[in-house]
Amino acid sequence: MGKKGVPEWLNSSLWSSGPSSTSVTGDQHIARYAAKPSPEIPNPRRLHLSKKVVNLVELRRLATQGIPDGAGIRPTVWKLLLGYLPNDRGLWASELAKKRSQYKAFKDELLVNPSEVTWRMDESAGLKTELLKGEGSGLLSRSEIVQGEHPLSLGKSSVWNQFFQDSEIIEQIDRDVKRTHPDMHFFSGDSSFAKSNQANPHYLCKLNPGIRYVQGMNEVLAPLFYVFRNDPDEDNAASAEADTFFCFVEVLSGFRDNFCQQLDNSVVGIRSTITKLSQLLRKHDEELWRHLEVTTKINPQFYAFRWITLLLTQEFNFADCLHIWDTLLSDPEGLRSETLLRVCCAMLILLRRRLLAGDFTSNLKLLQNYPPPTSATSCTSPTSCEGR
Repeated sequence: MGKKGVPEWLNSSLWSSGPSSTSVTGDQHIARYAAKPSPEIPNPRRLHLSKKVVNLVELRRLATQGIPDGAGIRPTVWKLLLGYLPNDRGLWASELAKKRSQYKAFKDELLVNPSEVTWRMDESAGLKTELLKGEGSGLLSRSEIVQGEHPLSLGKSSVWNQFFQDSEIIEQIDRDVKRTHPDMHFFSGDSSFAKSNQANPHYLCKLNPGIRYVQGMNEVLAPLFYVFRNDPDEDNAASAEADTFFCFVEVLSGFRDNFCQQLDNSVVGIRSTITKLSQLLRKHDEELWRHLEVTTKINPQFYAFRWITLLLTQEFNFADCLHIWDTLLSDPEGLRSETLLRVCCAMLILLRRRLLAGDFTSNLKLLQNYPPPTSATSCTSPTSCEGR
């Protein structure tokens, strides 16, 4: 414990973010991401990546402190932290080629036009040969069209019915993707993000039937695609869509149960996770916990649901979000660990003075619109904000 009972993990450099202003755009916030690193200071993370076999324990230790912006190493580090790349550098090229080829196969298999399926079935039956020879009229009678091949069929096995259902989901994903970070040109309109990632969440749900697409998955996808698309290696940048998919799967695998409605009330569902956050806050600041949940009767679900399911992507500006993800991804236990909940707990403690002075309405508004780091508290550091 730190001064006056403040937990040690609250003293992390993660909370000493530089000045942030709500008056600037997302593009201005992210401009520092492209800043060139100082050439005079050796970058220990870059030196660590140059080894033939990367020491993941050491890499995680370094990454948890934040990866330097503009150094061009975050794409590689994130892929290593997520297990997408092996720690042996000699295997990187073959592993990337295999995964990217696999992704192309997924696209070919999961986004098939039913007309093509029917044509292949006809071809296997020898009908294509007959048509090419000029035999028959080229039209099938009603009796020759099986139920599963009819465009109006509602059968579960109907390729047409599945195609129309998939199209509706992809349209929903497309709408959400185009609304992602509207203040940043990278994500706006007909950007490469919108064009490349309409189907990524759809592929995930197709390959994992227990998960359905929910609004917000696009927000989790965004940091991954942004980082990989800005890889200084042109070949890697060109394959950002495929790399994003596999890392997106890995990220969601850490807390996929939060997206499974059937598990909402189970010990692994989102409600259980929010309860753990409540217990963590009570452990470290019972006075604040009691004021929020007993006195003002604010249900943690009202604010924590978004914090947890979207991995804080909506609570901070994009540049700060990348640094927070450096810490979240560097945990060896992955997103199943308590790191995310500790960050959320620290966010509450940083606002304790304002929250203790507020009522239900003001506190809920504050927590659903988390203030920028410099206005989150008038204190210069968490250790001076005990207010106890």
